[in-house]
Amino acid sequence: MSAPRPWLAPESQPDATALIFKGRSISRAQLAAQADSLARWLGEQGIGTGDVVAALLPNGIPFVALLHAIDRRGAVLLPLNTRHTPHELAPPLSETRTRVLLHDGGELGSTARTVGRLAGKISVRQLQSPGQCPVAPVFAPPGIEPPFAILYTSGTTGRPKGALLSHANFRASALASARHLEIRPDDRWLACLPLFHVGGLSILLRSAMDGVPVVLQERFDPEAVNDALDRDGISRVSLVPTQLTRLLEVRGDRPPPPQLRCVLLGGGAASPGLIERALAARWPLAPTYGLTETASQVATLRPGGDPLRDGLEPLPGTAVQILGADGANAPTGEPGEIVVRGPTVMLGYVERPEQNRMVLRDGWLHTDDVGSLDAQGRLHVYERRTDLIISGGENVYPAEVETVLEEHPAVVEAGVTGIPDPDFGQRPAAWLVIKPGEQISDAELTRFCRERLAGYKIPVRYQVIDALPRSASGKLQRAELPDPKTKRPPPREN
Repeated sequence: MSAPRPWLAPESQPDATALIFKGRSISRAQLAAQADSLARWLGEQGIGTGDVVAALLPNGIPFVALLHAIDRRGAVLLPLNTRHTPHELAPPLSETRTRVLLHDGGELGSTARTVGRLAGKISVRQLQSPGQCPVAPVFAPPGIEPPFAILYTSGTTGRPKGALLSHANFRASALASARHLEIRPDDRWLACLPLFHVGGLSILLRSAMDGVPVVLQERFDPEAVNDALDRDGISRVSLVPTQLTRLLEVRGDRPPPPQLRCVLLGGGAASPGLIERALAARWPLAPTYGLTETASQVATLRPGGDPLRDGLEPLPGTAVQILGADGANAPTGEPGEIVVRGPTVMLGYVERPEQNRMVLRDGWLHTDDVGSLDAQGRLHVYERRTDLIISGGENVYPAEVETVLEEHPAVVEAGVTGIPDPDFGQRPAAWLVIKPGEQISDAELTRFCRERLAGYKIPVRYQVIDALPRSASGKLQRAELPDPKTKRPPPREN
């Protein structure tokens, strides 16, 4: 099988701006040269086709250069969440049989070294450090295109799973997105989402293919985003609802600059009040529904559509159906499970054969999300995954938090669900059954979780109850957990 064409081809518009970071402008030729140099260094480390390279890197030029270097080597990128603890980062490395974990020598270097010790048989390297690290290809069976990236997500249930996404997945997504959003040669993307998320990574790939520059920020900061919109000629930006809320607080009722043509709004449903407020200030909103398993967007509001009333139109080449409880297509307007088919659908999950059989059936991706189709075939999304908590655009998987809580010696079992929050949409709350005679404080539970979970996953409520609600088959019924305390939660940790 011939190698896919590189995302960043130096012969294509070599002098055009590829990336702007902290005021530094890098041309496509300069970025390609950095990627070539880094690709040679990866080769010296023994990295070849199908080898998995994990990256614990912040948003910045090294991440972008590494992305294109891995592309040139035919290797597989495993971007790691920089907000996760070593206990959260180690399992994906072991599961994917990663042998090389790269960091930039900054604050994340210590975390990377701890992860390496926990995962075992992992070579931890500072980017462009000397030395050899021979590894054997893992995801390179004959005649099958290896994945381009492994992105960890909740899948449809349980603990996070590694979604295998190919070059073809990302290219189909980029082409369909460009057509759907009517990308123009003078566009300029602002990337303020984490690059380890599919939303941030897809901006880099789309822009490289479309030949438009990216203004990259280290993280989302409403003041910095506001300044970039006014100063840097931004025409498109991707945000989650919490970020839009904070941006509107900074900007007030002042409309965005006229060159801003699209605010791609994903990562969870935005409230009608937020949409109304943004529209009143003339923000060009484009709500979107997407999944890690589909390399980003599935259906997005067409330019000029009404975000409050119009449904989301599936991207070109993507088919969406709604299945009723009987597994048949639901009538128009009737809610059911959203299923998706098309060239953006992932290859599958890493080491999850049973779940792959459940999720990928007859060519359709079963999302477990609830929505309906209107008479025009446009998608209306009612709920994301039934038990998934979306807090400020971050996914919190209840089963993962429950597993951590149940590791505490005083806890018999735990149930976790989301509770409404005015700032973040949802926050996790926990209900616990504890051993007879045991007592445990909220502060102790929080300290226990903080050692094992990212801040946004730590419950803001703990309630002790006699028994968790379960079905006849023993399945936890999270929707039947009692109402939580009503006092305002503490500030969320990142």
